[in-house]
Formats: sequence, C-alpha cells, structure tokens
Amino acid sequence: MKTLLVVLFFTIIAATWARPKELYTDEFDNINEDEILASKRLVDNYINCAKTGKKCSPDAQKFRELVPDALKTRCEKCTETQKKKIKKILKWIVENRPNDFLEIESLFDKTHEYRTLYADDLKKENIVLPPLKKA
Repeated sequence: MKTLLVVLFFTIIAATWARPKELYTDEFDNINEDEILASKRLVDNYINCAKTGKKCSPDAQKFRELVPDALKTRCEKCTETQKKKIKKILKWIVENRPNDFLEIESLFDKTHEYRTLYADDLKKENIVLPPLKKA
C-alpha cells in the first residue's frame, strides 16, 4: 500500500511538471513592430488605446488586456519572440515618447512596484526609464 501511495505521489508530481506551460496566443509573434514604430499614426493609435482603452484596433485592445497579467507574472506566458518585441517596443517608447510612457506606467502600475521588480532586467537591456515626475 505504501508503495502504491509513493508511486501515485510521484506520478502526480511528474504529471504536474510535465504539463506544457500555458502561453499567450502567438498571433503577436507576427506583428511587424518596425512598421508600427515607423508610423506616427500607428504609434499614436496604440498609445491612445493603452491610455484610454478607446478607439483600439483588435490587436491593440488584446495587448492592452494582457498587460496587467504579463506585468504581474514577469511575462511567463510570453513566447520568446514576444519578449524580444516587447523589449524593443519598450526601449523605443522610453527613448522617443517618455511622457507617454510615464502616463501609461501610471495607469498600469500606480505604485511603481514594477520599476523595482524589473530594474535588473531593464539594466541588462540598457533600457533607462524616464524619471518619475514629482507631484
């Protein structure tokens, strides 16, 4: 009986570890971020969607809905391609639209806890966040 329980226990553990990790849809893997970032109109649309949740394209709306979970889970459901694209887009926004970044950050991270959580990751990627504005 003990042997059966031990085997059952390890079977459950193995099944849990072997379960494939749930990932976000890979539809974002195919977006052309260079094309988006090269177009002021597209960037404005994505940023407006992030800020207001209004007039969003289907892709922008879905992305906006995933941001809170991705931040909270350190993007554990992101594909490697998505992680690369996110870093590239983040770096571009921080360097080219810092005020928009700060507004979006204040909406999705009111306490700025993710600045601390991601500080080492950002440093490794040479991404320097704009300083917080004093109230």
